[in-house]
Amino acid sequence: MSAEQHRSLITRFYEAFQRRNGAAMATCYHAEARFSDPAFPNLHGAQIGAMWTMLCERAQEFSLTYSGVRADGERGGAHWEARYLFSKTGRKVHNLIDAEFRFKDGLIVEHIDRFDFWRWSRQALGMPGLLLGWSGFLRGKVQAEAAKSLAAFQRKDG
Repeated sequence: MSAEQHRSLITRFYEAFQRRNGAAMATCYHAEARFSDPAFPNLHGAQIGAMWTMLCERAQEFSLTYSGVRADGERGGAHWEARYLFSKTGRKVHNLIDAEFRFKDGLIVEHIDRFDFWRWSRQALGMPGLLLGWSGFLRGKVQAEAAKSLAAFQRKDG
């Protein structure tokens, strides 16, 4: 696939995200896809679409912007910013994320989102995030809760 087709795929992905359409986002991924970010470090295949669908359905006071979409024949990337209410605490979050993509057969086969976990945790969790957001302990706790939520969502949805 061409660089232009890959840029178009990334744009389609983020436009679906802006509409909170997890199903449309899922169609951008290859069946063999892998996803990683600080909260969901190791998702594969259908788990990825389920995660986006869950996050889109649960999003409150959500808005998303994206910029810097770039791609070549194999890889791509973008910067995106999400603003939302973190449901567990009711706190407002403005998360700054840099995404990297790898493509296969015209779809995303690898997607890595990077953001400052400590910055996110201070916003989402307040004092616990401020005091422990730098630690592996809090990150592990957030990852375990995220995995538990996704598994429950997939059981309900499947």
